[in-house]
Amino acid sequence: MSTTKLTFAKAINSALDTALAQDPRVLIMGEDVGKLGGVFRVTDGLQAKHGTQRVLDTPLAESGIVGTAVGLTYRGFRPIVEIQFDGFVYPAFDQIVAQVAKLTMRTDGRHKMPIVIRIPFGGNIGSPEHHSESPEAYFVHTAGLRVVAPGNPQDAHDMLLQAIASDDPVVYFEPKRRYYESAEVDLDALSAASRLDQAVVRRAGDDVTLVAYGPLVKTALEAAELAAEDGTSVEVVDLRSLSPMDYETLTASVRHTGRLVVAHEASRTVGLGAEISAVVTERCFEYLEHAPVRVTGFDIPYPPAHLEEHHVPDRDRILDGIDHALGRFDGIGLSAPAGAAVEGGAL
Repeated sequence: MSTTKLTFAKAINSALDTALAQDPRVLIMGEDVGKLGGVFRVTDGLQAKHGTQRVLDTPLAESGIVGTAVGLTYRGFRPIVEIQFDGFVYPAFDQIVAQVAKLTMRTDGRHKMPIVIRIPFGGNIGSPEHHSESPEAYFVHTAGLRVVAPGNPQDAHDMLLQAIASDDPVVYFEPKRRYYESAEVDLDALSAASRLDQAVVRRAGDDVTLVAYGPLVKTALEAAELAAEDGTSVEVVDLRSLSPMDYETLTASVRHTGRLVVAHEASRTVGLGAEISAVVTERCFEYLEHAPVRVTGFDIPYPPAHLEEHHVPDRDRILDGIDHALGRFDGIGLSAPAGAAVEGGAL
């Protein structure tokens, strides 16, 4: 196995380059993705290498970008759409929910929707609210879409190639605050990679299951390392796929540990943590030693940059969640302002 050290952004760039080179039906569309290489430079150099007919700069019109991609599928293309920032996806919401997610079923399977919608998401980059949001629950709630969120450069590379190869529409969430963090990436290991819809246990443990995805996978692993110093064994599960979700891996872990903590940046109410907690309670009730605990963003619009470190779950809040799941304290401050109601023993 030969590996190359790549940033998260470069791993995505490499996957896009490979897809463009291997399949003439693949093209990239988005605001500033061509000449500029994207605002995060994720598509840097691709237009110069593959041409303006394969890497297309578009008008600032997200609905038009996604609608054009839908039309291109009828001509045999496999478009990759970039939404410049998470908060910019809402103008395209109608196209994604009413067309992209529906057309395969509407045509009784005769027409596939091989569209990948790349969305940089999450906070902690010092930007305004519409540049720092976590809108994944909207799309997980929409039947007909695959939704994925890689948590490391290797998965960023492999899962993007798998998404491009899929005949299903895939919403591909990229944790933007991890773009410039690097790791060893095997560019030839795709055949041995996990399935696109499979969760992965990143760290084995015995005392509590900690579930995260995207930007919080690294934070969860750091929290687990700190917990180990105090003698607490934390099993970290990286969801990777948010829809469909790999509940077999997740429930197997909870049946082993007897406890569950879920962490995500999105708001708590009706977030993915709520669904995960409900399913785990339904399927693992007799194994649970404590009610599931959610460590999340607050139920507020994303705050100004100077306050975001208090909004986005960090290692300390996750460690508080672990302590709460182990019955060590009340858990005040996990995922809601002081004085908020405690539901089911967890905030």
